[in-house]
Amino acid sequence: MGCGLPSSPTFGTNASTAILASLNFSVGALDSHRYSPNRLACNATTTLVSTSVGIHSRLLSTSCHLLNVDGCRKYGLLGTKPMQRGHQRTSTVALAGGFFGFGKKKTGFGKKKTVLPEIVQAGDPVLHECAAEVAVDEIGSERIQKIIDDMIAVMWNAPGCGLAAPQLGVPLQIIVLEDKEEYIRFTLKEETEAQERHPFDLLIIINPKLKSKGIKTAKFFEGCLSVNGFRGLVERHLEVEVTGFGRDGLPIKINATGWKARILQHECDHLAGLLYVDKLIPRTFRTVENFRLPLATGCPKPGVD
Repeated sequence: MGCGLPSSPTFGTNASTAILASLNFSVGALDSHRYSPNRLACNATTTLVSTSVGIHSRLLSTSCHLLNVDGCRKYGLLGTKPMQRGHQRTSTVALAGGFFGFGKKKTGFGKKKTVLPEIVQAGDPVLHECAAEVAVDEIGSERIQKIIDDMIAVMWNAPGCGLAAPQLGVPLQIIVLEDKEEYIRFTLKEETEAQERHPFDLLIIINPKLKSKGIKTAKFFEGCLSVNGFRGLVERHLEVEVTGFGRDGLPIKINATGWKARILQHECDHLAGLLYVDKLIPRTFRTVENFRLPLATGCPKPGVD
């Protein structure tokens, strides 16, 4: 949903105006990157990404694509941005909701700048291709653990409820998700009850395999951190089972219902190269600013079927 599931607007006019203005911020230019051929596949490439902890090699792709004159792909690149001590991100929860914009959050640690990867936006091929499985014997490696740490930090900094590795330009099957009470409190009580939305602790799932349970479905609006500024109505199963591995390499199994099940489905879609816009109900797609406008005649209403 590395991705954005919407909460409900609950602020007044002045706050909403400020929130809309906060959406129109500019992002700095992408930092330069260095590349090297990946020996695991003929056309796969990696990028060396500078982070607050150091430099680590990040896989860009294992599929075959046209290369540039330097033998490396031009897409899937990550920009970075320094997070200054005391920096605050203005709340956009009333209109953005779900996976980002839950309130002001301080970032940065002490006097040292924290550099986080940028969230890749729709159109980058890494978001529209299947992600590769992580070798079980590689889960404990420094590279995989660093990618997981980056994902958690970016999700918290957004702040959001979930993120998939492809959203950081890493085509590997890793998802992280967490729904906090402080996020949910921005949603109208009647809506959280309809969504069956409850807080849950941080989950890290590697190579997730999702299976729907039962036939009941629900339609609710979703958004996505990689499709910034838009929403759409999506029908999803109410109950799912997900198996995979934790960051410690041990097998895990999760049974989820309601909103948690929706987040899991949204994040697993990312690993299959799908965005929520590939599944949205026609004529429900809208900008964040128009999120609360009535649906067109004939469109199904949000809720449980």
